[in-house]
Amino acid sequence: MSRWRPPAEKSTALITREGHDRLKSELDDLWRAKRPGVVKALAAAAAEGDRSENAEYTYRKKQLGEIDRRVRYLSKRLEALRVVDAAPADRDAVFFGAEVELEDLDSGELVRYRIVGPDETDAQRGWISIDAPLARAMLKKRVDDEFEAQLPAGAARFAIVEVRYPGG
Repeated sequence: MSRWRPPAEKSTALITREGHDRLKSELDDLWRAKRPGVVKALAAAAAEGDRSENAEYTYRKKQLGEIDRRVRYLSKRLEALRVVDAAPADRDAVFFGAEVELEDLDSGELVRYRIVGPDETDAQRGWISIDAPLARAMLKKRVDDEFEAQLPAGAARFAIVEVRYPGG
């Protein structure tokens, strides 16, 4: 069996200002704080002698590779991202950055989501990617509009109850 995997689908290169700042902070922390500590621990483990039987050396080498992969990813991704920190001209419609309250027409349950970039999704906070099927289905819709979304559990019908944009 080979290690080859098909390339991942291209994700939308949009991000909120808060998400961008968070990724930049993570990159800075990895590069300036965590990586130097791991390099120092790796050098100390390497100085102990036989590296083939040195678990500390093996662990630190693996940890350094993980940090370097994440640093490389974040460096490239931050260059490609476009920060969206202004609300759209039409604040009554659903666009990137919107906080949307939906009514599930089948159960009557109210749910709230915020549409964010793929790099900042957080299910516990209700932040969904603009690439998610639910977000795609509600784009450009307005209050009282009904729509159907193809979710992993099957088709679901929703009505938009409220559309807000942070800071306004």
